[in-house]
Amino acid sequence: MNLVYNSAHYSVLAYPQAEGFELVDKDAMRMLFLQGPFAHHFSAAINGIPIEERDEETIDAFLDDYCAGESRPIVFQ
Repeated sequence: MNLVYNSAHYSVLAYPQAEGFELVDKDAMRMLFLQGPFAHHFSAAINGIPIEERDEETIDAFLDDYCAGESRPIVFQ
């Protein structure tokens, strides 16, 4: 597992052996795990953001849109 992005609102963890990403919405306490084609699409979409625009505000907005309606609640047991 590798932490590839971390802000006050989101974390993105990469799982290279599983070819997956875990997107964590800290504010809503929700997560989304992407694997296979979904992980490849996510990686391509992130890499499609121009380098000069890759600031926290832009990436957080991208993750907010990407996670909308698809993430699952984080439950502590």
